[in-house]
Amino acid sequence: MALTEHFFDTREALIESLTEHCMHALHKACNDTGRATFMASGGSTPAPLYKALSEQSLPWSQIDVALVDERWVDPQNSSSNQTFIQNSLLQNNAANAPYTVMKNASQTAKQGLAQTAKNYAKLSSPWDVTILGMGGDGHTASIFPDCDGIEQALDANSNELVQTIIANRSEVTGDNLERITLSLAGLLKSRQLILLITGDAKRTVYQHALKNTDHRKMPVSAVLQQQQVPVHVFWAP
Repeated sequence: MALTEHFFDTREALIESLTEHCMHALHKACNDTGRATFMASGGSTPAPLYKALSEQSLPWSQIDVALVDERWVDPQNSSSNQTFIQNSLLQNNAANAPYTVMKNASQTAKQGLAQTAKNYAKLSSPWDVTILGMGGDGHTASIFPDCDGIEQALDANSNELVQTIIANRSEVTGDNLERITLSLAGLLKSRQLILLITGDAKRTVYQHALKNTDHRKMPVSAVLQQQQVPVHVFWAP
């Protein structure tokens, strides 16, 4: 499978191009099968993309929006990806898109895993668009270097779409170490994976990840180096 780089001079040009890219994929899925699935990651980088998509005249009632990963925090918490997506993507024309979240009423992510997995199994697959970010530590989704649960999360042959992990505390993770995330096997249920990164520092990490052979130390490498699903890398300074 091909890895395609889309590099731009400005972030505005990146967002314009990626918006069109996502729109085309979602329209095609809705036309072909009647439904589409859009997997969304948190973080500040994709926020302009989500705002732009929310303003598009897509058949949003046919597009299932779901999370790539989540911190096991209440929606009222400022770190909640669930709330971030509600406040960025699920606005304007996209306000009534069906939305599948990861956090539930269970006390811990491990206790809530089965219910989340059941909900995700109901989504139309393959996922049509999956948006991923990347940390300076080489993590993607919530698959962090050497985290508790990384073996299961990086098992491409697993039958489990979602996994729980406990990250090691760092500047990247902050205080919310308990996470639930699409596993590598779950990510590979996508028609395409889109890695959205900005800045020279992230480009350097990305270039290192392309060659890295220790996926435990740099989990994004497992996504970039797999041969099952096309990867599109969108970058701007």
